[in-house]
Amino acid sequence: MKTIKLFTLCLLTLTAQSVLAQKKTLKNEDIWSSRKLFAKTVGGFNAMNDGEHYSQEETGEKGVSILMYTFKTGSANDTLVKPSMLIRANDTLTFDSYTFSPDEKKILFSSESEMIYRHSSRDHYDVLDLKSGSLKRITGGGKAMYATFSPDAGKIAFVRENNLYFVDLATNKEFTVTTDGKKNSIINGAVDWVYEEEFSMDIGFAWSADGKHLAFYRFDESAVKEFNLTNYGGLYPKEENYKYPKAGEENAKVEIRVYSLETGNTRTIASTDNEWEYLPRIKWTPLPGILGFQRSNRNQNILELVHYDVTKNNQQVIVHEENTSFIEVTDDLTYLKGGKQFIWTSTRKGFNHIYRYSMDGKIAVQITNGAYDVTRFYGYDEKSDLYYYQSAEQSPLERHVYSINGKGKKNLLTPTPGIHNAEFSAGLRYFADTHSSFGTPFACSLHDRTGKKIRTLEDNAALREQLASFALGAIDTLSFLTTDGVRLYGWRIVPPNFDPSKSYPVLMHVYGGPGVQTVTNDWDGPNYLWHQMLAQKGIIVVSFDNRGTPGRGLEFANCIHGDMGGPELRDQLEVVQFLKSKKWTDPNRIAVWGWSFGGYMTSLLMTRGDGVFKAGIAVAPVTTWRYYDSIYTERYLKTPQENPKGYDDNSPIRYAKDLKGAFLLVHGSTDDNVHMQNTMDFTTELVKANRSFEQFIYPNKNHGISGGGARLHLYSKMTDFLMENLNGK
Repeated sequence: MKTIKLFTLCLLTLTAQSVLAQKKTLKNEDIWSSRKLFAKTVGGFNAMNDGEHYSQEETGEKGVSILMYTFKTGSANDTLVKPSMLIRANDTLTFDSYTFSPDEKKILFSSESEMIYRHSSRDHYDVLDLKSGSLKRITGGGKAMYATFSPDAGKIAFVRENNLYFVDLATNKEFTVTTDGKKNSIINGAVDWVYEEEFSMDIGFAWSADGKHLAFYRFDESAVKEFNLTNYGGLYPKEENYKYPKAGEENAKVEIRVYSLETGNTRTIASTDNEWEYLPRIKWTPLPGILGFQRSNRNQNILELVHYDVTKNNQQVIVHEENTSFIEVTDDLTYLKGGKQFIWTSTRKGFNHIYRYSMDGKIAVQITNGAYDVTRFYGYDEKSDLYYYQSAEQSPLERHVYSINGKGKKNLLTPTPGIHNAEFSAGLRYFADTHSSFGTPFACSLHDRTGKKIRTLEDNAALREQLASFALGAIDTLSFLTTDGVRLYGWRIVPPNFDPSKSYPVLMHVYGGPGVQTVTNDWDGPNYLWHQMLAQKGIIVVSFDNRGTPGRGLEFANCIHGDMGGPELRDQLEVVQFLKSKKWTDPNRIAVWGWSFGGYMTSLLMTRGDGVFKAGIAVAPVTTWRYYDSIYTERYLKTPQENPKGYDDNSPIRYAKDLKGAFLLVHGSTDDNVHMQNTMDFTTELVKANRSFEQFIYPNKNHGISGGGARLHLYSKMTDFLMENLNGK
């Protein structure tokens, strides 16, 4: 009997090995050059005003059309734009994106887009009148930014060369709102680099609900110091200069102004000063002439919502938020119809939750409550008294979509484990759910407001079939308690033929910074596949989220205040000790890699880890927070003048002499976000200390290091580096 069992076990083992042997191994070219392993998402999904229809582009033999579809059936029931409607005198309009006017009688097309920074771009804009068929270019004076319809669809405002304009569509006449715009000096109607990057905003103007006023930002960045980027490739390199306020340095002087279309007059209604360093949001209320704006102090631990009355020329503080660490700015402010109440999210009780306020600033009701964070607010349906939101209630590793009424009755709309991101139609009648989980690419499906699935929009069946042909390792979750009593969560990818009784080299993937998790139950795309490729070569890959990351409340996220890099470093070093306690870890072959904040963490771990890592790869790392921008850095550390210890004690540059293990340092030469200066000055100290390391610079590449074969080259280089230093197979 024992002999039969042993024979059966051997047979099963041989069968499993045979199946694995028949499957393919991943190559960097599969992941970074070919698109066959890229997951598809649903693009061009534009919900229409009635909440029952949406529009999508369709390309046919005669050109591009825009069709209207019904949510319930998915069938097209009207052609809104025919290819013939996009033909002009000399050419045919080829557009990048389109936007309907508020009354859906006109369409604004953007074309020939040129990206500037993370969110901003310059475009040509054309307007199509659906009734008359007239197609007009409104940017004859040159490419513009942020073209936006007025509420009555009669005008379009835009920014060109740092000045704000609007066009009257009835007469095609252009009106000038500002005239003093100048590069690297004055910006009107847009925002500067640091607001765009750290407050996640770009458009710097807003139409009032009645269309009578334009509120806009004016940035005076003339006193902000410039940073220079060098672009190579010509006989003489080209220099690009832009304003970049570093921690502790002078920021732009910012004003909020209101322009009256009736009188042509402009009034300044708010400006930055010693008390209020930032004005991160503007939003008109539904009430005529009442503008809401937000302001924050330099340390960003105080945030106020202020209402300004254009007619009375006065303002009132409506919401005052304050804590001992920092407050993140969001886009969750939602004014309800009629202008009597608004929705606001707050961490005032330790977790981010939804509150309903009256317009005088009194809390009417707290909508959500509990030891979890609301991570996104989608909207409120006043007819059914239902609020729709996303939260981390199930687990910090997951995101789910819910509805809840004013009495607290809650409905989970996305019960399948994983990460769910919803896009709701007008009126919140339907939502498209983009869902994924560990090792499973995106599936997009349409649901009604109760969560009932109507149909599948994209299931990535072809990609799933492709993945099934590869020998992929299992992925599971891990967790442990640190010596501080904090539970940390992680994931692990093991080789396809994993034997838990054997020890393997281990690669830690780290980010660890504010606002970002690496440990979520979702499809991680090319990085996931690259980690699987390493697993096929005999390397276990793990990742853990340390303190300072989101999804677990205020205390977990904000404990890094004043000491960014400290708690994160201690947590990741405890991850190493946890790994060493496992039989499957070879304690002498542990490596770490990370990008951006993850590059910073990798550099810290390699210099302050006392040799626990055999190898490390830091891509585009911050190496001293003195070199990073003011808004992000001071939010977590205050200014260098107030907290020099917080900056210097956790700088890898300071510990260059302590580098141990093989180290690869990578940067893009034109990184406008984390400047190559970080890598150069770190390199200087490593050389002074006679530390051995490798460095690679990608010419003319920004923070993402992509294009021109750069991604394939980078990941091939990292693969070779790890194989050489971990002796993986």
